[in-house]
Amino acid sequence: MINAGAVRPNMKLEIEGDPYIVVNADHVKPGKGQAFSRFKLKNLKTGLVVEKTYKAGEKLKRADFLVKKAQYLYKQGGEYFFMDLETYEQIPILGDVLGTDKDFLAENVEVRLLLFKGEPVGVELPTAVDLRVVETEPGVKGDTASGGTKPARLETGVVVQVPFFISEGDIVRVDTRKGEYVERVK
Repeated sequence: MINAGAVRPNMKLEIEGDPYIVVNADHVKPGKGQAFSRFKLKNLKTGLVVEKTYKAGEKLKRADFLVKKAQYLYKQGGEYFFMDLETYEQIPILGDVLGTDKDFLAENVEVRLLLFKGEPVGVELPTAVDLRVVETEPGVKGDTASGGTKPARLETGVVVQVPFFISEGDIVRVDTRKGEYVERVK
């Protein structure tokens, strides 16, 4: 159990039997009355985002997850398949459950699979992944790293802003938390 006033973003809570991740946490201390906390929570089973308010002293239950190392294998239809690195079992997860995390899943990326009561409810991505640029405008002679950015479509389909000197076929490192370009990989 955790006090509502101590809850922070990215914490995982169990509310009414469902797992949630805290997207945003606002702790309010009004001039009059009791302090309270307002949270934006994402249901890890359904992907729905809800807002809930709790009094400062209320206790919330932390979600009890089983975390397994897994490797992303492939996508078939709307399902993404992962291999448990201990048992070699293939585990499917719906794209809706993965949300925007699926934008950074390239083949063989190792992730931490989150299981809630035996059911896969999401993944924890590495902080950065290396992805190939499949489509971008060609660079022009004289463009430099400090000269601005242009959109580039990566192998997973996600579009990120990259410097002008990046061209198709380059491998770029992307921060999975922000969805931003970090550097070109040699």
